[in-house]
Amino acid sequence: MSNTLTLIQSNASNPKVWVVIGVTVAGIVILAETRKRRIKALREEDFGAFLDRFELLPFPPPPPPAAKQSLSALTFSISDAFDVKDYITGFGSPQWKKTHEAAEKTAVVVTTLLKNGATCVGKTIMDELGFGIIGENKHYGTPINPLMPSNVPGGCSSGSAVSVGAELVDFSLGIDTTGGVRIPAAFCGILGFRPSQGTVSSVGVLPNSQSLETVGWFASDPSVLCQVGHALLNLSAVAHRRQRSLIFADDLFELSDIPKQKSVHVVRKAIENLSGYQTPKHVNVGQYVASNVPSLAEFCEQSGKSQNSASTLKALSSVMLAIQRHEFKTNHEEWSQTCKSFLGPRFSNDVVTALKSRNESIKSLYRVKTEMRATIQSLLKEDGILVIPTVADPPPKLNTKNKNSLNEFLDRTYALSSIASMSGCCQVTIPLGQHGDRPISVSFLTYYGGDKFLLDTILDVYASLQDQAKLASNLAPVSDTNGNMEASEVMKEKGNAAYKGRQWNKAVNFYTEAIKLNGANATYFCNRAAAFLELGCFQQAEQDCTEAMLIDKKNVKAYLRRGTARESLVRYKEAAADFRHALVLEPQNKTAKAAEKRLRNS
Repeated sequence: MSNTLTLIQSNASNPKVWVVIGVTVAGIVILAETRKRRIKALREEDFGAFLDRFELLPFPPPPPPAAKQSLSALTFSISDAFDVKDYITGFGSPQWKKTHEAAEKTAVVVTTLLKNGATCVGKTIMDELGFGIIGENKHYGTPINPLMPSNVPGGCSSGSAVSVGAELVDFSLGIDTTGGVRIPAAFCGILGFRPSQGTVSSVGVLPNSQSLETVGWFASDPSVLCQVGHALLNLSAVAHRRQRSLIFADDLFELSDIPKQKSVHVVRKAIENLSGYQTPKHVNVGQYVASNVPSLAEFCEQSGKSQNSASTLKALSSVMLAIQRHEFKTNHEEWSQTCKSFLGPRFSNDVVTALKSRNESIKSLYRVKTEMRATIQSLLKEDGILVIPTVADPPPKLNTKNKNSLNEFLDRTYALSSIASMSGCCQVTIPLGQHGDRPISVSFLTYYGGDKFLLDTILDVYASLQDQAKLASNLAPVSDTNGNMEASEVMKEKGNAAYKGRQWNKAVNFYTEAIKLNGANATYFCNRAAAFLELGCFQQAEQDCTEAMLIDKKNVKAYLRRGTARESLVRYKEAAADFRHALVLEPQNKTAKAAEKRLRNS
């Protein structure tokens, strides 16, 4: 028994003792509350972005006549995956930090930035061990999204993105494996650049999955983004004028509920008055990938779903995540076996899944990766830029408990991020203002090694993009120079959003309004048919598909949906004919193949 407790017991009847005890306890409570408020104030001051504050001063400038340091007077932050001499690199995990020694050298990329005149002001919070794209960290807290404080900032480089979005630094470094730079850039309304895989030094950077990840960077100013890129990639400052061909991924924009007048149309308008831009093209990326990446077929079959754009990219993202787990296990299996119980629940699951992964199909996984790079090169050639939504959804709310909605969010987001991760190409996230209170962004993606081409494009088009984004934000939803054509597109987008939310009747009403405004668009009839199918209104669905075919004889979806409606109406012969026609138009369509075979055998 302690002396203090003995003293209290012997003087229990003395009122003065209890006064002293009360004052002491009150003092402890006040001190604890004061400390808590001080920590909260400090956290709010830096948006909870920083893990360690320090200052790494730039190298002395070279004497004249040498050129001035390109990043002089700029400040930057780095995520907790980068080595700094005499500091322990924590990898977003207190347990990792406890079980590792201080770094003996500073990461090459950090040294490069210091040589170019920039000052490093600290390390930022990241998702544990480089897993995840949400940005929540159980141990260190979640950095505050400067645009949407009640929502996640995105990960894995959450703190680095927030430090730029909150204007605490001029630029920052992060790690992009499955979207770790691109996604938080989109959620925080800033620029985020993922360079071609392997073109920036990873010496002194903790690896999560080395064949997928790359060092990326954030900035609010396009000129700063490009200056950092030139320093890290050792690029020539001379800009070469060349033709650019923008290719819009129509199927991927269907995943997003942002009206196209605030995304696709903004980009179209932005390049109209700029020289060197060809007439934009359009592509269905899912179909293109399915046709040109044969090794992906077995993974589509494993999912047990028909092969459409969404399922193809879902299969691609599943391959990406399988590679990530395999490489993480190879890199960190011994440490993970002993320390996985100290991780946050979400990341503990990631690690356990990684440790359980098997290597039977590893060659097939990497074959998909090789074919993806060749496929994107074939699509974009030397002048193409693929335009896609960076993310399909707004940032999830903090501490989201609904696993189903979170999993759906992850599926859509990984589907979009897997294109660059699996092909190794470079991609940049570009903010385009806001829709309501949520940030809008698009991504430009170009061929492997086209980093300078992409950075030059950003400098060329950024100001025009921002001007058009401002104009779009001030437009009434249905008012545009194209009158009913634009109004019908808005109704279609509302129908798509309702359909995505499983509000089938509401979707039918919006598509009906779109058809009233523009009855010559096959997509409107085809989309309404899809909603009717969900409602079990098979005759109406059949009629709509027939209308769509009269407008567009090559509309594959119309044949597939009419076939489905006719099969449901027990008109198997007519249904089989529709599925066969779809196969003529699209020989590799697995939905049509399976349906035609099913009806043939029935």
